Amino acid sequence: QVQLVESGGGFVQAGDSLRLSCGVSGGTFRSYVMGWFRQAPGKERDFVAAISWSGGTTNYADSVKGRFTISRDNIKNTVYLQMNSLKPEDTAVYYCAAHDSIHVSVWSVPNVYEYWGQGTQVTVSS
Repeated sequence: QVQLVESGGGFVQAGDSLRLSCGVSGGTFRSYVMGWFRQAPGKERDFVAAISWSGGTTNYADSVKGRFTISRDNIKNTVYLQMNSLKPEDTAVYYCAAHDSIHVSVWSVPNVYEYWGQGTQVTVSS
């Protein structure tokens, strides 16, 4: 069974940076499209960023473009989310997700992903 485990969340101040990691085990990591989503209390789970299996194609939500960067290390079986210039509205539980056969046009849709991590809390104070 494929397992995803997020880490790196925490409590930071507005303007700070944070780097999230997602380790993947039990599957063929190089074959997966990897995505990051986030969910605040009482809100829907929203797309943040995604990256192709090769790392050559990325996609970002408009709200994080220019501030967040997704990357992956296929040797370490890990995907990262570098978050800079954090804002209070970035506060949410961040989830890592994976799928082995989805088109770029649906990378932002939570329901198309097969595997999910447990989430890591990111809290940004003003």
